[in-house]
Parts: sequence; structure tokens; C-alpha cells
Amino acid sequence: MTETTFRSLGLHESLLLGLDEAGFSHCMPIQESTLPLALKGRDVAGQAQTGTGKSAAFLLATMHYLMTTPVAADKTGPWAVILAPTRELALQIHRDAEKLGYFTGMEFACIYGGTGYEKQRRRLEEGVDILIGTPGRIIDFYKQRVFTLDNVEVAVLDEADRMFDMGFISDIRFLLRRMPPPEKRINMLFSATLSQRVKELAWEHMNDPDTVEIEPEQITAEKVNQKLYHVENNQKIGLLLGVLRSKDVTRTMVFVNTKRTADRVTGYLLGNDINTAVLSGDIPQKKREELLSAFQKGELPVLVATDVAARGLHIPGVSHVINYDLPQDAEDYVHRIGRTARAGEKGDAISFACESYVYSLPDIEAFIDQKIPSELAPPELIVEDIKPAKRVQNQRRSGPPRNGGRGGGRRRSGGNRPTAPQG
Repeated sequence: MTETTFRSLGLHESLLLGLDEAGFSHCMPIQESTLPLALKGRDVAGQAQTGTGKSAAFLLATMHYLMTTPVAADKTGPWAVILAPTRELALQIHRDAEKLGYFTGMEFACIYGGTGYEKQRRRLEEGVDILIGTPGRIIDFYKQRVFTLDNVEVAVLDEADRMFDMGFISDIRFLLRRMPPPEKRINMLFSATLSQRVKELAWEHMNDPDTVEIEPEQITAEKVNQKLYHVENNQKIGLLLGVLRSKDVTRTMVFVNTKRTADRVTGYLLGNDINTAVLSGDIPQKKREELLSAFQKGELPVLVATDVAARGLHIPGVSHVINYDLPQDAEDYVHRIGRTARAGEKGDAISFACESYVYSLPDIEAFIDQKIPSELAPPELIVEDIKPAKRVQNQRRSGPPRNGGRGGGRRRSGGNRPTAPQG
């Protein structure tokens, strides 16, 4: 935390009430650096890692602007659109918005693919002030004229680098080009890295943004205890079992590189009496939410995940992150181990360097600018008496979500925005 208090920034009183209710009094560095600019109506391109408070920064700036800027009585929302690369991140932003904006009277909608098509459609038809979601489903409803982008006053793009990685940039440009021009709205872009391609996106769709880069003392979480074991491919399952049995496993995330490996690892953990489940990109949304809820409550001690879960998830109390496979992208290493040691807590990150993925190690260590303490996997830590794997029940989607019909009227959104005088 910094010495800057939220009350010193001149935020709308309803937001200060929300901050007080949530127990937030002082800004984090990204909030201290970006909020004063955004509150003055400046565009901001911010670099900050996940877990540093950037969601609160752009949410507070967005809601303050909407609460203090009159709106024509004959216009309809949404007044702000916040785009995120994954459903999990969109849901997290929506939860934060409802918490911080509780006393504003504003209406928020979270729109994402995979589930809830008709429910989301009805929510948009009822009218919203702030629309949060992933690009594909938002474009679907927009093309059906369920809502309009004509009156958007604030546009936010979160995890811009991830948008590129996931191939969403054409969708992002589609939406931004259908909003009022950049000079007629406030634009905020946040990214873990402000790469050249992210900067080009900012130049194209923003109005001379101020660049804010928050560099942590270390590129990885400061309180993460990192460890790496060199291990043969055929010993990885035994090592994983040994590590899990030697630790106090209450909330552990095991990261793998492919869905096939996720199923295999989960099968062996279940077969060896360790309660676990798979979280990957093609698990139905309802099932994903159930798994995350059970994991957060401590009912599910181990979650095996592909990189779809590496960003945007805020799960308190993750004690261990295990990289069963070293990631092939060095940045993914940072995002994976960032699931632990959040909000000042401590955590452990244990990585396996096997024949298949050890080649990623030099790039990872160069990216984090440090050597990861490593050793050969101790023989006594490798379980040899391994029970057979259990069959993992396939709960993945069998087809794309259905589409609704055209049409749908719009109502004026709720909330307590001031109305501009007539005439």
C-alpha cells in the first residue's frame, strides 16, 4: 500500500462508501498512479501485473466519471464497456464492480460465452450502465441489436497482452470502432507488459494516453518461495504425489500444458486418493464455477489447470503452485506462480523440469532475471508405489452454445446518473 488515501482523491461519495464497506482506505501503486489521471478525464495505458489492484483503479475511475457527468434524458446505456480476455476475469471484475459500486445505484452486466445465453440477453434488454465481458458474446448480442454502443463514454481494455495471445484483437477493434471516436470517450488500457503491439493498439484507439508503468521490485511475486526439481518424464507422477504428500495441501494449483496431460494427471491423483478436478478451457461454465467455488472453500484441495486459469483468477489462500510442466512462454510462468502469495501472503511455487520442457528454463530465468533454486529430484520424494489412474469423467462441452433470435428492445438503464437539463 501507499500513503495515498482514496479520500484524498476527490472520489464521489457513493464510491467512498463502497470502499469503506470493502475495508479499503489506501491506494496500491497502480491506483495511486492512474486514478488522478483518469479522474481528470485523461486516457491511461497502464502496465501492472495481476493482483496489483488495477481492476479497482479502472472501476473507480469509470464509476466516478459516470456519477459526476450529466447524461441526456433520451439516451440509453451502456455508458461504459470493460473488455476482458477470459470469463473468469470478467466475473472477477463484475464482482469488484458490484462491491465498489454498491451505493451508486448503477446496474452492471457480465456477458461471457459458454452459458447463460438467454439470461444475459434479458439482462441487457433491461438496461445496464456498465457492461463487462468477453468480446465474442458481446459482439453476438450487439449484432442482434440487443444494445447499442453509440453512447459509450468510457472504454476499458484489461489484460491487453492476453487479448493478443488469444486472438481477440480483431474483435476488440470491431467493438472500439463502433463506439464514439476516441476523443469523445475516456479510454483505459491495462496490460502485464506494454509491448510494441499493445502500444500500437493504444495509439490507434486512444486519445494520446498517459503511460504508467508499475515495475515491481521483482518481476515475480516477492513472497513466493520458488523451487525447481530436474526429473525424468517417467518419474513426474511419482514426484507430484511425493510433493503433495509432503506438504500441507489445503489449496494447491497444478499447472500443465495440455488438456490431455490435465486428464492424465487428474486420473492419477484421484486413483491415489487425492481429491482433485480439472479446470481447462472447454469445461462448461457452470461446472467451472462449481469447481472454483469448491476450491475457494477448501472442499477441493487440488485443482489441475491449463493456462486458461493462469490469469484473472483471484483465489485467496492458494498455498502452493506446482508447475507439473514448465510453461513454454516465460510470461506464463509469472502468471502461474502469481496465483499464490497474493495480497501480502506467502506461498510456494514448485516446478518440474523434465526432458520435454526443460528447454523453457533459460527463457524463464532470463525473463524473471534470477536463477530458480534447483536440484535433482530427491529419490525419497518420488513415490514408487503408484496406484492405477482413475478414469476422468468427461464433462466438456459437446458443441457451441445456441444462439437466440433477433430483436429485443432497450430500456433506459438504471442508476443515479445526473441528467443534463433540457433546452
